[in-house]
Amino acid sequence: MELKPRIKGILLVIISAMLWGVSGTVAQYLFQDKGFSPEWLVEIRLLSSGIILLLYAFMKGNQDMWTMWRSKRTILSLIFFSVVGMLGVQYSYFATIEYSNAATATILQYLAPVIVTCYLAISTKKIPNLQEILAVILAMLGTFFLVTKGNIHSISISKLALFWGIISAFTAAFYTFYPRSLLDKLGSTLVVGYGMFIGGLAFCFIHQPWNFTGQWSISSIIGVIFVVLFGTLISFHCYLKSLKYIEPTEASVLSSVEPLSAAFLSVLWLKVHLDTPQWLGIICIIVTIIILSRAKNMESVAEL
Repeated sequence: MELKPRIKGILLVIISAMLWGVSGTVAQYLFQDKGFSPEWLVEIRLLSSGIILLLYAFMKGNQDMWTMWRSKRTILSLIFFSVVGMLGVQYSYFATIEYSNAATATILQYLAPVIVTCYLAISTKKIPNLQEILAVILAMLGTFFLVTKGNIHSISISKLALFWGIISAFTAAFYTFYPRSLLDKLGSTLVVGYGMFIGGLAFCFIHQPWNFTGQWSISSIIGVIFVVLFGTLISFHCYLKSLKYIEPTEASVLSSVEPLSAAFLSVLWLKVHLDTPQWLGIICIIVTIIILSRAKNMESVAEL
């Protein structure tokens, strides 16, 4: 029996979000149990995924892969997106995991919708509505509980984890709103494929792939393969395919499964302990995502 399009879309976006959440937890295992460095994993993930996506686009043959090279402006824009957006969000996310855990890193990164909301309010000189103001307050409250465990006199995560977590949120916000013109010109497969490859190539000048530290074993090999294939390629494919069946705002709401899956798997598998205030912080930020997505959806309906 064939699934209805809407159900298929919902399942696809949930699968992609869960894979992203699990991928973060696998990365935590590689960093903390196997001694891998986030630098090495980031460049291998970006280079491998970028090459595979570009080969896929080439074999599919329905896109001009060399369009970008005909415009200096497009080239510079793509390089800027690759280094600041793609590489920035990948490295800052993995660095946050290294200094804390996958659950904390994922939750801090999910402050990005709040940053986007504030940026749009400033750039358009439009006062946020009540829903958006409530979302910002909830996000700040959630971050406070997550970082301090509800005690204003203490910080429950390291300063480096907090620093990279905030950077992760800002780069994720940049990744969201910057590449709109690139997506219109090149399409999502080429933008992400070139973005990953160029970002990974640029990072090789900072950290060479052959400078490896860590313990190779069957589990670590499986972990690396999972991060590259399932946490990047398959999750990306599922998310894009889901947009054929459901609205982007719905996909955004459903992707809140990611921080939940990262949190639960960190607790169950890696024995990460989260106190009640931290769980409350997670809930606050997930509610924030839902409020912002619903507010955007209501605006879209009003414009019709």
